Amino acid sequence: MDTFRRLAGFTLIELMIAIAIIGILASIAYPAYTEYVKQAKRADGKSALLSAQMAQEKYRTTHTAYSASLDAIGVSGTSPDGYYTVAITGTPNATTYTLTATPRSPFTDSTCGTFAVNQDGKDYTGYASADCWKK
Repeated sequence: MDTFRRLAGFTLIELMIAIAIIGILASIAYPAYTEYVKQAKRADGKSALLSAQMAQEKYRTTHTAYSASLDAIGVSGTSPDGYYTVAITGTPNATTYTLTATPRSPFTDSTCGTFAVNQDGKDYTGYASADCWKK
């Protein structure tokens, strides 16, 4: 009988190479994943704003001015998934209004921040840029 048998398995070097490859792949994949998650959360805020914008226009068809209250137009103060707070800023009148969607804690978006729309469409003045609306 053969008293010395070769044991099958991985060497320490092979194991370290495999761990290094996994680390490199993870360092590439994780930032891409987090950016994808932020894009999905931004979509929540943008859809809430566009729904509120449609509600404002509908309200205006039967009243002399835009509404100053989200309740009056039947819109919630939070986005559907809860990542943004929706608000009417300023004082709406017969011709103007501004709606904003601000990120809610714990979600933060230092790249885009607050999204806004007004009676003319997307509002970039002091709010998220046109690039953020595309992301």
